[in-house]
Amino acid sequence: MTNPTKILLVDDDADLRKLLSIRLKTAGHEVRAVTCGEEALAVLAHFKPRLVVSDLRMDGMDGLELFDSIRRDYPGLPVIILTAHGSIPHAVDATQRGVFGFLTKPFDGKELLGLVERAARLGGAEEEPSSRIEDWRANIITRSAALEDVLRHAYLAAETDTNILIQSESGTGKELLARAVHRASPRSSRPFVAVNCSAIPETLLESELFGHAKGSFTGAIQNRKGLFEEADGGTLFLDEVGDMPLAFQAKLLRALQEGEVRPVGANRSVSVDVRVISATHRDLDQAMADGQFRADLFYRLNVVRLELPPLRERLEDIPLLANRFLAEANARNKRQVEGFAPDAMELMMSAPWPGNVRQLQNLVEQAAALCTTKIVPATLVQRALRNDLGTLPSLADARERFDREYLINLLRITEGNVSSAARMAGRHRTEFYKLLRRYRLDSALFRPSPTTEEPQGGGSAYATEIRGRVV
Repeated sequence: MTNPTKILLVDDDADLRKLLSIRLKTAGHEVRAVTCGEEALAVLAHFKPRLVVSDLRMDGMDGLELFDSIRRDYPGLPVIILTAHGSIPHAVDATQRGVFGFLTKPFDGKELLGLVERAARLGGAEEEPSSRIEDWRANIITRSAALEDVLRHAYLAAETDTNILIQSESGTGKELLARAVHRASPRSSRPFVAVNCSAIPETLLESELFGHAKGSFTGAIQNRKGLFEEADGGTLFLDEVGDMPLAFQAKLLRALQEGEVRPVGANRSVSVDVRVISATHRDLDQAMADGQFRADLFYRLNVVRLELPPLRERLEDIPLLANRFLAEANARNKRQVEGFAPDAMELMMSAPWPGNVRQLQNLVEQAAALCTTKIVPATLVQRALRNDLGTLPSLADARERFDREYLINLLRITEGNVSSAARMAGRHRTEFYKLLRRYRLDSALFRPSPTTEEPQGGGSAYATEIRGRVV
């Protein structure tokens, strides 16, 4: 293969693990070998493999239990199961559950490598040129496992002409993701046209999207192309599509079904070739139930759904984002604010962020504009957060935040040692790993000398330090 495939190998047999590692590395693959399912789940987010090869019978979590966890958190990641206890029922069960391949030991080396290469092709993005891997998502800064999983699916969907619905809270970066998908798609050389459906009056929406003919209404002094035609060959981004008037939804559905639009006042339709990415902060399932959104339009738009996690679920990204926004504010305002005081960063890490990334950006710009020292103090951050901090969270949100902070403190105290943290919590290690996955926490980030490479995204030295200080 021209590019190495990143493979996560899971086997509690040291000799076989070493043999398989050598065989796969000799074939040109990059291999990370671990001894158990729990360890595999801990390194998945860092290593970002395109394929997992796992033994079936292992102490603790077995291969199928590991597969179930991977399928839940990384549904697009192929898994190959190896076993010396092979049987037809095992193979049938594994394949019915979605395991990519099932090999019984002893197996032929060529058979394994062939299966690995087929699974690697399914895994996707790594075989793309490295510049493209970096460029398509260059503006999305993250080390969050949850967001990385969304990006993985976004990249796979980008290669197709499938319509995509991005459904998440306001301020999470829906247009940023839509632009990234466009850059990763075969349409990247053609236009990306964005329109906010909630910002256009209902009477003008048809003309704005479909265009109009001269004289079709007062003020139509010439023919005008609509945004569908402007985006021909490229991508049309319909932001806040959930706010589109019900009367216009039927017209949009017809345009998507027929691949053509008729400008207002025109006698003929115009063929258009667009890929539609739509986005909304509304719950469209509920909107359909309430009769406010057409089910047939929903299914046309919602072929692939991507859900961006809110900022409160990707706290590890706050230092990266805050320092990026600070650098941008410095460049615009010709200032030289160098960073945030530790207690200022801790305030940001513990805030609820109802406005998500947009709110964080606004806060950083405000603090940078008012800062008279080299380091942003906590007082400026607290001032900007005052309204949010004065609002009591719901009981469920408060309990969830407490659980997350409790787990973070345990990992900080034990320096990422899961066994020690589980003992302190009075939980079995397997159960403790489930809690970490639930709150998307990675124990490796709390170790003083990590052995895995630093995730992309950069950031200041404080951004690196804060990983072990999240509260």
